[in-house]
Amino acid sequence: MNLEEDGNVFAGQPGFVNQSEANGWATADQPERAMAASSPVADDSILDAYSHAVTSTVERVSPSVVNIEVHQAAGRTRSGEPRERRGGGSGFVFTPDGLILTNSHVVHDARRIEVTLADGRRMPASAIGDDPASDLAVIRVDEARVDEPGLTAAALGDSQQLRVGQLVVAIGNPYGFQSTVTAGVVSALGRSLRSYSGRLIDDVIQTDAALNPGNSGGPLVDSMGRVVGVNTATILPAQGICFAIGINTAKFVASRLLRDGRIRRSYIGVSAQTVPVHRRVVRFYDLAKESGALVLSVEENSPAKRAGLRDGDVIVALEDHPVAGVDDLHRVLADIRAGASCSLTVLRHTEKLELKIVPEEAE
Repeated sequence: MNLEEDGNVFAGQPGFVNQSEANGWATADQPERAMAASSPVADDSILDAYSHAVTSTVERVSPSVVNIEVHQAAGRTRSGEPRERRGGGSGFVFTPDGLILTNSHVVHDARRIEVTLADGRRMPASAIGDDPASDLAVIRVDEARVDEPGLTAAALGDSQQLRVGQLVVAIGNPYGFQSTVTAGVVSALGRSLRSYSGRLIDDVIQTDAALNPGNSGGPLVDSMGRVVGVNTATILPAQGICFAIGINTAKFVASRLLRDGRIRRSYIGVSAQTVPVHRRVVRFYDLAKESGALVLSVEENSPAKRAGLRDGDVIVALEDHPVAGVDDLHRVLADIRAGASCSLTVLRHTEKLELKIVPEEAE
């Protein structure tokens, strides 16, 4: 049999690829190539780049991270004296005038709050507002105690631009005078997490950057030093599974807390996550956004159930407001009056539907 005619080629013929070459293995006449493939210099440069990314991120953000000590009422003693319980966590400055973002569960029902900055300065703070439904809160340091050179505000990023596998760093200041740092990657996006108030928080970031005790409320930061999330919880039985609230959600919540002191929400009764919409569908229906909110589940006896919303539907607009994801959906629901009929635009497979829904006021 002629092997060339059969489609096989001998090693000495043109077109032959030595398997050891393809795999980068050493041969007697190719020591340089083998050394380059396994050179420790290349490995060291990769590790140096990783270390530089983490250390530069920490140096940039650490001055903004604070320790928060909270004193809460804990009943009375037998003699009738008020009893206090101490707690605390972390937070980070996000405006130069001393506004701090942290978790709601860190400062909820606090009678007295004290903040320790990264440089050791300690000062009282007061709560601007907290939102147990999203486990976020805003506090402000006592401006009269803030002296030069002032406070360092952290740069805020865009959590909707995060990608699975992206490097992130979790920073906390659990005891004051020192920061704790853990690095990892974004493990998953679009998770749901039940807050201590019982409400599901949508579009949560899952990461393997472990949270140390007292790190709740600290920032989750990307390699450019921008805050992309607020660390909020860890699953104790499952090692290495931690969660953070996306900074886009935090920006919206903080703005409403600063304006109103609380958030009034309308409620439709779905669990959802942000997903891209196929470009052909976007062009065919001339949609304003290239993503939407995928309905993962619909609660029984909810406005969404009565409106005919189903699992797998993608919400792309509510009352003519484009919905690019869960953050947009929450934002629109906070502006819509409860009890009023609204138009809900969804994609069901490739069909565009208009549903009538009557949001209710969230408890």
